Amino acid sequence: MTTDTPDHGAHPRFAEALRALGLEDVLARARRFPEATRTAAEAAAAIGCEPSRICKSLVFAADGVPVLVLMDGASRVDVERVRAELGAGKVGRADARVVRETTGYAIGGVPPFGHRTRTRVLTDRALLEHDLVWAAAGTPYTVFPVAPEDLVVHAGATVADVRERPA
Repeated sequence: MTTDTPDHGAHPRFAEALRALGLEDVLARARRFPEATRTAAEAAAAIGCEPSRICKSLVFAADGVPVLVLMDGASRVDVERVRAELGAGKVGRADARVVRETTGYAIGGVPPFGHRTRTRVLTDRALLEHDLVWAAAGTPYTVFPVAPEDLVVHAGATVADVRERPA
């Protein structure tokens, strides 16, 4: 576990972003775990919720331009749907270097907003089926609860249908 984070456990940059948005109360609800919550399964197990209540923040490259996709933890992103939504020629997962350069955070701890750069954001519609979801707070050990509607607003996201459908 990192020792350079404050008691709430959120990454200092993310904590500052929350304060700038007037969301200091979110810090009080952030939860820090001794074991990593890098994956949706790890986060759901630590919190004691269904994986669909975890918000994954995934960075893709659409024609070489980073785009953030917010997806429920029980689903997978359909890159073809993302491509169509963006009108892009090619979409693929961004590598760890691009994720860190774009967001300022490492894979496994990327929050849905409060990034180093302004990025286009898509939120899968299925996240809105919940009253509350949990998202990374900038570290692989810390999550915070948020209403999906608030997540969409603060991330500046476009709601779209971008998850894989069952075969």
